[in-house]
Amino acid sequence: MKIKILLVLIFLGFASYAQNSTDQYFKLTRTDFKEKNAFNTTAFVEKYFRVPGNTGFNASIHHVEDILKKAGFVEQKLNESESPLTYRIEKRAMKNKTWEPVNANIDIIGETLPLISFKTNRNMIPINCLSTPAEGVTAEVIYIQKVVQAEIDKMDLKGKILFSETNPSRLLAIAAKAGAIGVLGYSMPAYTKPEIHQTSIQFGSMKANSEVWSLLLSFGTKEKLKSACLKGVTKLKVNIETKIYEAEELTIVANLKGSEKPNERFVFSAHVQEPGANDNASGVGTLAEMARLTAELYQAKKINPKRTLTFLWGDEIVSTKRYIVEDTTRAKGILWGMSLDMVGEDTQKTGGSFLIEKMPDPSAIWTRGNDKHTEWGAGDVKEKDLFPHYFNDFIFDICKAQGKFANWTVNYNPFEGGSDHTPFLQNKIPGLLMWHFTDVFYHTDNDRIDKVSAVEMKNVGISALTAAYSLTSADENMAITTVMQVKNNALTRLKTEFELSKKAIADGKSVADEKHIIEVWSKWYIDALATINKMPVKSETTQVGSSIKIATLAIEKQTKVYLEVLR
Repeated sequence: MKIKILLVLIFLGFASYAQNSTDQYFKLTRTDFKEKNAFNTTAFVEKYFRVPGNTGFNASIHHVEDILKKAGFVEQKLNESESPLTYRIEKRAMKNKTWEPVNANIDIIGETLPLISFKTNRNMIPINCLSTPAEGVTAEVIYIQKVVQAEIDKMDLKGKILFSETNPSRLLAIAAKAGAIGVLGYSMPAYTKPEIHQTSIQFGSMKANSEVWSLLLSFGTKEKLKSACLKGVTKLKVNIETKIYEAEELTIVANLKGSEKPNERFVFSAHVQEPGANDNASGVGTLAEMARLTAELYQAKKINPKRTLTFLWGDEIVSTKRYIVEDTTRAKGILWGMSLDMVGEDTQKTGGSFLIEKMPDPSAIWTRGNDKHTEWGAGDVKEKDLFPHYFNDFIFDICKAQGKFANWTVNYNPFEGGSDHTPFLQNKIPGLLMWHFTDVFYHTDNDRIDKVSAVEMKNVGISALTAAYSLTSADENMAITTVMQVKNNALTRLKTEFELSKKAIADGKSVADEKHIIEVWSKWYIDALATINKMPVKSETTQVGSSIKIATLAIEKQTKVYLEVLR
């Protein structure tokens, strides 16, 4: 009994100490994060349609470089150890040429105003689309209500334009075979509410070096053109101007070297490509301000992380994966990875909610209760894919603290994948995604700077930096506090799952299956607790291990009670 009382007292003392440590980082980041900087960088980047190697992508990389240089990062010549604050731009030859849009117009012959224009809809040109002749092309447009090969084979399409309410990439081969010169198509998912947002077009791509060009239409223009075609013969004049050229792919990496364990690190990643403001100019802008603030605080001797902080901007998934797999020694030292993707949304305008996408836990398999997948959709997660780790709970609790402070709504979703957190997880490195969804303007040309919130970016940046500063200098006290946090979260989750399973059994579900869900959750949290042993920069006592054992026993005891009740 005396030992238990002593450990409780130790828990309480350490909890207060570690919380104060995190509070100190919150004070620094809340005071000094300049949301205007993040917003201005976002506004610069969102001006461009960004594809790796093209003008806009490279301009964005060099804009970040300017921010880093002004903040005190020095260009790395040989290795990261040259200075506490370093950056480098990695240049790689591209297998394929890069591409960028310049202009496009579709005019219905006989009408004064254009049907659609690049000036208002820059996503109308799919990536890799070739230019038309400088003077444009004029041809009859043929509306195909249903794409049936046998019916299309009967049509005379030579020199004409195919138009269908489907993704135009589906018709390219058919069009080329039939001698058509171009394809117009429409493809908008329901969650973008195209009947309401009638000017939206989601960006797309087409096969490179295609003999046939293609363009994308919004709901409004699609309806107008369909109406014209159903009334009789309709001719269009189409002008497309794009650039395709040899280029290098750029990635920029900045580091604040850890003072004690520089080979261990927290890696932030924000992808540059894609044409949107929220997706992902907001990630670029937020991460740039996070790097600037980190340099400022370090030079003012307000922070001195014991592990390295790394900031990376590049091509989504590709750059992050390469950073991990190209250097196996470096990869072993990556303890945490975080993707900043679509982090600036004005939720009142987009409908999206700020989310932390969790590492694979049982909610990715059994999604029930308050757990919900986004419109992105569930991944195919099996029990063998589960990734128990304290990172889920640690980051969520940091964000909740900022949410309480700033009246900021924080939610989470089960693992789905598809951004820069995925390469970390694929390489057995804890990785999380900060993002917003479901957004009616996702991937559309209405994802512009007026949909971005500087305050939202500040909340994300504060939370991400506070977590990184805490983890890169974590001591045993913080680890013990995290043990308590994870244990409490585990008991709350088990109670929730128990109530859901009890109801499921009453509704006729298998007792064995419901017990299995409880057991998997229990094991996930017990295994997550074990990972806290590696949190401290130095392990000087056995107190962390002892606290993990006590927390594990509490979870096992409660699990046993729930399993005995479920019948």
